[in-house]
Amino acid sequence: MTSSRLFNNIEEFSVLGRIGICLAIAGVDGGHRAVIFDRFQGVKLDVIEEGIHFMISWLHRPIIFDVRTRPRSVPSITGTKDIK
Repeated sequence: MTSSRLFNNIEEFSVLGRIGICLAIAGVDGGHRAVIFDRFQGVKLDVIEEGIHFMISWLHRPIIFDVRTRPRSVPSITGTKDIK
């Protein structure tokens, strides 16, 4: 009887632990950067690079920015006449 009760307690603890770990993980994809908003200090100055980062879910919130370069076409009215 006590072994099944102990197993239920361990199972409940492991489920709560998994939920806590999932809430504490923040992933930053390639080509993106993040800054951390702290509920007590505001936006932190550190820029978070790509990868998986652990943070306190109720205290920190990642704000993710796209920093990839995008191709642009710039029209020009001047041309070259030396091409033969």
